Amino acid sequence: MSSEVIRLHRPQGLEVELCTLGAAWLGCHVPMPDGSRRNVVLGCPTLAQQAAQRAYLGATVGRFANRIREARYRRGGREVRLAPNAGSPHQLHGGDGGFHARTWTLEACDDTCVVMSLVSADGDQGYPGELQVRVTYALVEPMALEVRFEATTTAETPVSLSQHAYFNLDGDALDIRHHRLRIAAQHYLPVDRDLLPLGWLAPVAHTSYDFRTPKPIGQDWLADAGQVAGRGYDHAFLLEPHCAAAAEPAVELTSADGALSMTLATSLPALQFYGGQLLRDIPSRHGGVYGPCAGVALEPQFLPDSPNHPEWPQPSCWLRPGEVWRHLIRYRFGVR
Repeated sequence: MSSEVIRLHRPQGLEVELCTLGAAWLGCHVPMPDGSRRNVVLGCPTLAQQAAQRAYLGATVGRFANRIREARYRRGGREVRLAPNAGSPHQLHGGDGGFHARTWTLEACDDTCVVMSLVSADGDQGYPGELQVRVTYALVEPMALEVRFEATTTAETPVSLSQHAYFNLDGDALDIRHHRLRIAAQHYLPVDRDLLPLGWLAPVAHTSYDFRTPKPIGQDWLADAGQVAGRGYDHAFLLEPHCAAAAEPAVELTSADGALSMTLATSLPALQFYGGQLLRDIPSRHGGVYGPCAGVALEPQFLPDSPNHPEWPQPSCWLRPGEVWRHLIRYRFGVR
């Protein structure tokens, strides 16, 4: 099945490019006061290059976003083995054959909304149950894009779908460490050298992970051993309760020049913040290649390795037959 590119637009508002390959977000053109437009989402010049990159640029990731230790979990007295990938014994973003690597079915489309679907077979990448998934991208306002996920299953399975866009609000792939970032989170997950959670939530207060007040991403870069292990930020944050159901923004990102900001609201309980430090040799639409820190990934999701940590204070990540998994992410842009 060949991939299709879809374009959404609002008059005097956003122009968005999407693709059925990975249900991916390829571009986001924001109108600026001087009449220009900034493309603030990283993407490759061609679909062939988009398919070849391994950084999940703009992709819908699943069946379970982020890492699961040793690609296994225990549930109901039995062990479920998943497909390891990324050159490790663990599973990342649902495996090499995860949702980012599939061509989704285009179900509906108009100028402001597109719906894509996917069927993940029982046993896909090791997960039990046939999972039917739908993702909707909708320009709900001239300057706001909403991503809605739905899933149903034939057997109990963990589910954590996410959007893996890389943002650069300066629009020209400059180092995003000059962006200012706020994350509404009191706690984060410390990780080991494989970027797997150590098992407990730690307070952000008095650490380099404290983004409760906006600060430059690079201000405390590599300030502790946890960052050194990942060569920068690649950590999960438990979002504050007042952010639940996307009631209030969980994240605010501001460009280095201060001219453009983006807020992110979500119904998902956690956020993976990745500074893009391992980006390299990916063809850039600006010419040349994307290098380290060309974009920042802000991935709403369940906490990584959640199937192995029922004690964590978040909603259940388990989907059962007869239930519908529904979550959303809302991105709103503002010019200054």
